[in-house]
Amino acid sequence: ENLQVSRKGPADFVSRADINAERVIRKELSKARPDWGFEMEEIGFIEGTDPDAPIWVVDPLDGTTNFLHGIPHFAISIAVMERDSSGDKIITSGCVFDPIMNEFFFAERGKGAYLNGRRLRVSGRRAMADALFGTGIPFLGRGSAEDHARFLRELGAVMSVSSGVRRNGAAALDLAWLAAGRIDGFWERGLHLWDIAAGVLLVREAGGFVSDFASRDKALESGDIVTANPAIHGELIKLLRT
Repeated sequence: ENLQVSRKGPADFVSRADINAERVIRKELSKARPDWGFEMEEIGFIEGTDPDAPIWVVDPLDGTTNFLHGIPHFAISIAVMERDSSGDKIITSGCVFDPIMNEFFFAERGKGAYLNGRRLRVSGRRAMADALFGTGIPFLGRGSAEDHARFLRELGAVMSVSSGVRRNGAAALDLAWLAAGRIDGFWERGLHLWDIAAGVLLVREAGGFVSDFASRDKALESGDIVTANPAIHGELIKLLRT
């Protein structure tokens, strides 16, 4: 009951824990890479002293609502974003840390994804009837009434053909769990870069597919994400489209 909380918007909270965690992370990462910039949930964008240097993408507490309600399911997500030879922004490394379970998921572009040192692979399930999915549910202040109705149609479609849908409340951990084969697919709209940057790399390095709802490689830009193992991704896209 002593947790200090303020409102950022309807049903969207920021706690003292968010702010303190972000401050500590920024301080320590700045020691390691003083020229790099930051894209952080609470503070926003901070340009580095070297404009060509990579950027840290940080969510200091993904699953804030869970945290505030005493639900032990939340994580810290940190990713590195830089430009490739063509000038496009790419995620080159990332990690998601679950402090409750002491699980550290990490990946580096082209070098695989790992959990506490163990190599990760997405699941091998091929049938939708055997698959378990994760999602995020719109809430007060997130999306219009039409958006809420669309989600209910999408949920009904996936429910009708799968072994279940889970709403765990932390997108970074949903993506990490997909990389670990615990769930087989995930979809959500309206996420932020810091919610998914590390998770997207984890899934791809574990052999999964990531796209937006139109099968384009635009999830990081749009915040609309559909991801699954290779056998199920196409069918999930088709189901959500219809």
